[in-house]
Amino acid sequence: MATPLVVQTEELGAEPAGWLAERCRLVVCPFDQQERFQALLAEAEGLVIRTYTRVDGALLRAAPKLRVVGRAGVGLDNVDLDACARRGVSVVHTPDANTVAVVEYVMALIFDAARPRLFLEHPVSKPEWTKLRRELTARRQLSEQTLGIYGMGRIGRRVARAAAGLDMNVIYHDLLDIPAERRSGATPVTREDLLRHSDILTVHVDGRPSNRGLIGPDAVRLLRPEVVLINASRGAMVDAYAVAEFMLANPGATAMLDVHEPEPLEASSPLLEIPNVHLSPHLAAGTETAHLNMSWVVRDVWRVLNGEPPMFPARSP
Repeated sequence: MATPLVVQTEELGAEPAGWLAERCRLVVCPFDQQERFQALLAEAEGLVIRTYTRVDGALLRAAPKLRVVGRAGVGLDNVDLDACARRGVSVVHTPDANTVAVVEYVMALIFDAARPRLFLEHPVSKPEWTKLRRELTARRQLSEQTLGIYGMGRIGRRVARAAAGLDMNVIYHDLLDIPAERRSGATPVTREDLLRHSDILTVHVDGRPSNRGLIGPDAVRLLRPEVVLINASRGAMVDAYAVAEFMLANPGATAMLDVHEPEPLEASSPLLEIPNVHLSPHLAAGTETAHLNMSWVVRDVWRVLNGEPPMFPARSP
């Protein structure tokens, strides 16, 4: 039997890539090298992607031998699952690979918002010392604030657990009924109550089309004027124009947005140059451990090519 060709379009950890290369003919070709990429697709039985390779009907038509797509990551917004299913192409991913990394990052943003601080680079006078201590005194502790979690999946539940350790009041809204033993004490509320009562609101929803623009004009009208809004899920879940307008009108509020639509940020983004909007370049999953965990999607790619059932098949939301 011929060795199957697998095309890797984005970065993978060296060890997982080497592991797959021992079993398949692994060829690295960025998806934007169109001519070479199209030629490889004609023979490819496997495809390993990350965030920016789009697997749609056009790609599938160019890949008649394709049997499996491995998404080294969690979200599947860039993969047309229905089109893959119609073609009989398996899609696998790494649903829990970056959970801890994202939770760490979200908590870091919460601390950034809650506890103003600086690091001294030179000696200061006693009056300046006193002035700095006064100016950098936090108005409230986290234990006095309500954390709202929009979406109580893997990451949302871990954020709730971390917040419980800080004695925060935690509320959440989710489409599903979450068993009490998996909430870490968080209280389910309506969408409207979540938006109205959250001092800090963090978004952790999946990429289903109905979630696009979830934080839009109707939502921001309900937010507190000093809310801290965090999005480390998907950029399209937040309406950039609605949030920009809200932040300009409410200088006491803060937006901390790690994901964007599109990526990278374009010069036309309405969120740029607003003092209380803080934009980061999709860093939440940015640990070496998480990247390595995601790269091990190659194990499931090989399982499918070897005729075995995968451990983590993707399913439509």
